[in-house]
Amino acid sequence: MTIQLSKRIQQVKPSATLAITAKAAELRAAGKNIISLSVGEPDFETPKAAREAGIAAIENGFTRYTAVPGIPELRAEVAAKFKRDNDLNYAPENILVSTGGKQCIYNLLMAIINPGDEVIIPAPYWVSYPDMVLLAEGEPVIVPCLADADFKLTASQLEAAITPKTKMLFLNSPSNPTGMAYSADDLKALGEVIRQHPNIVVATDDMYEKIIFDGKKFATFAQVNPDLIDRTVTLNGVSKAYCMTGWRIGFCAAPVALIQAMSKIQGQSTSNPSSIAQKAALAALQGPTDELDNMVQTYQTRRTWLVNALNAIEGVNCITPDGAFYVFPSVAGWIGKTTPDGSILHDDVAVCTWLLEAAGVALVPGTAFGSAGQIRFSYAVAQATLEDALKRIQNAVNTLSV
Repeated sequence: MTIQLSKRIQQVKPSATLAITAKAAELRAAGKNIISLSVGEPDFETPKAAREAGIAAIENGFTRYTAVPGIPELRAEVAAKFKRDNDLNYAPENILVSTGGKQCIYNLLMAIINPGDEVIIPAPYWVSYPDMVLLAEGEPVIVPCLADADFKLTASQLEAAITPKTKMLFLNSPSNPTGMAYSADDLKALGEVIRQHPNIVVATDDMYEKIIFDGKKFATFAQVNPDLIDRTVTLNGVSKAYCMTGWRIGFCAAPVALIQAMSKIQGQSTSNPSSIAQKAALAALQGPTDELDNMVQTYQTRRTWLVNALNAIEGVNCITPDGAFYVFPSVAGWIGKTTPDGSILHDDVAVCTWLLEAAGVALVPGTAFGSAGQIRFSYAVAQATLEDALKRIQNAVNTLSV
């Protein structure tokens, strides 16, 4: 008997990032020297206080089930974080802790999206947003945002995308993949549009909040539009700022009724997040910021070097991002050119495949993020690794012909 898969799963694409990573691993296994600039993971260690708290949790036997939405002290600390960093007033009851930021988003979509509901997603977008909307039986409405507008959604674009079926707007700042961040003025303009449409919920993914450069001040949607806080879900976590990707702790703040609904979804899927990881996350949020400050300064230095190095390569146009640890250059100047073996680089996917095989550099095509003709570079690697990768890319590009 052939098992029939659901229509739901047949709509979902495999992760492009994971696919590139798997191909790179395959080439490494075959003996090729591969540099991976495809993974969105900090190359710094989890803070010492968090590591020690995780070890202590194990040693002290804190290894049992916890409350589904998280331990009380972590929910209280997350509420304090939102007040301290974002001037948002939430009680612990407004907080949900999940197994990574991705689960918070999935819980949210499953809790409020009905079949046919539309979710506006500015592109370039994080690869999982559209597919999670599809899993919730919603309809992703993709709005292309161009480099000329710093890859950010404008108020006029938002207004044009709204229909009677619109249920939610996704915002991600600083963005994966572009690194661009919405300013307070940007968010005020979007808030003016949302204010006129009382049925729309705003989900703002702030996972890269702490990684912002050039002295710029981070702003989040509900902070700038406090009257819309009851229609806003603010998503965050410890993965990026505290280098805790594998610990799998995300959290969000929202109206109590919505948090209860999301907790119900979580209770029937994964139940509570790891007890040990929750204790580590609590220590990270309460701990010193010295390691974070050093990490951000290091990323800023790498970013500046990488943008300049990319723009020095013919056929590349790279704008300078505000934060995160990605750049998202256009490689339109390479598309249509011919490789030494006679193959034509028809699109950004072909470019990434060629660079992986010819230069041994793993990158993610912009098509995966809803933006053809671009490539995402992660600079969460050592400076020497970046320099090696760019030399390889330059040498490979020098072999292209018209």
